Amino acid sequence: MRPVDKRVTIFTACLMLFGLLAFPALSGAGTRMVPANFSQLAQQAKPGVVNIQTVKTIKGGGRVFRHFFGSPFGNQPGLDDFFGGIPRSRREKSLGSGFIIDKKGYIVTNNHVIKDADQIKVILHDDQEYDARIIGADPVTDLALIKIDAKNLKPLEFGYSKDAKVGSWVVAIGSPFGLEQTVTAGIVSAKGRVIGSGPYDDYIQTDASINPGNSGGPLLNMDGEVVGINTAIIKSGQGIGFAIPSDLATSIIDQLKDSKRVSRGWLGVSIQDVSTEMGEYYKLNPDEGVYVAKAYEDNPAYEAGIRQGDVIISVEGVKISSSRDLTMTIANLRVGSKVDVDVIRQGKNKTFTVKLGERPDNFEGSQFGDELNGFDDFGFMFKSLNKDLSDRLGYPKSAKGLVVTQIDQGSRAAVSGVRTGDLLVEINHKKITGIRDYTGIMNKIEKGQTVYMVFLRGNAQKFVVRFEK
Repeated sequence: MRPVDKRVTIFTACLMLFGLLAFPALSGAGTRMVPANFSQLAQQAKPGVVNIQTVKTIKGGGRVFRHFFGSPFGNQPGLDDFFGGIPRSRREKSLGSGFIIDKKGYIVTNNHVIKDADQIKVILHDDQEYDARIIGADPVTDLALIKIDAKNLKPLEFGYSKDAKVGSWVVAIGSPFGLEQTVTAGIVSAKGRVIGSGPYDDYIQTDASINPGNSGGPLLNMDGEVVGINTAIIKSGQGIGFAIPSDLATSIIDQLKDSKRVSRGWLGVSIQDVSTEMGEYYKLNPDEGVYVAKAYEDNPAYEAGIRQGDVIISVEGVKISSSRDLTMTIANLRVGSKVDVDVIRQGKNKTFTVKLGERPDNFEGSQFGDELNGFDDFGFMFKSLNKDLSDRLGYPKSAKGLVVTQIDQGSRAAVSGVRTGDLLVEINHKKITGIRDYTGIMNKIEKGQTVYMVFLRGNAQKFVVRFEK
């Protein structure tokens, strides 16, 4: 090749290279791979995103916030002593984000942003301020619906989170630390994430930066549709954020708007995943069915004929592969509806028609399971006493109650004198024999009322601790 031809070839190749870098990469017929910029999307969504400021009385911190962020000063045992200990209560301001969903003034945010707030202010993108009132909240999924009286609002539209593919671009918008709205971009890193915050974990994981003040803000696809509600960062993670999928959120928001509360379907069984050995024994295919460890009397499944030892393989034709599948499927069905539940009993297929009940409020176990799936409002984590625990901890054979398995540092439980291994046997003169008793009693105690908890330590010592709910 002649020198001049070689120079021309190199020059042409450079033009082609820079030309490709200057424009979005395309794959197939018009499929967008790399956005040129996000400014138009951000400008379009900006009027629909709001800043939320609250004033609340704090008594030991909140479970959701502690789960994700921990102490802002880290684990420093001497710090509380230096400042004279943690006060019983204090007035505290907090910040969060939200987004407008219709022109009537309904706004979606996280429950932990507005929980127990004495005052809620919403600040629009043009700095107009409005007082907001709580319409309803769902602590289980950390969603809340609030409302302002305002005109000329520009709501955001929901998209379908099921259509958000892993690797697709998303944009998070919020007002971290009370600053002017910020926009961060990233991709959907994973879907269906379970991070241990509750029984209905089903998060979108993204590497779009989500700061604490972004909680409640929208996660948008490239069409400007809300595919998730930003809810948390993991304190030990780097650049890992999570959002509640829009497909889960929209049904909850509709219920909050219509009835100010959320009701979920309920079987009333304790369940567990099928192990490899159990699958071989029952001749099940891999990832097929969940084992009924117990069917509780006077509950829908038991009344329909389902019993301990049955393996539930489908509900209304929907295949069940895990405990999570069953929990999510039943929760999304209407209370009072009749559903066909297919089971395997002693190698034979049977179908039972179950009239679903309503899941108890604030219940955090696995369908009347034997432990709380997370800390309670005071900072305790409990597990029902069984023979193995009783033998190890030295409790009498006749003892019944809930064993303290963990205590959240920085909570009211941490300064109560209660230790892990202590046995909760009574609340306000009512006996505690399991998780069902605990949730039933606590649900009837109003906010601000006194809660007396009676504990055993070993087989001799009994003591009482007092909290205000």
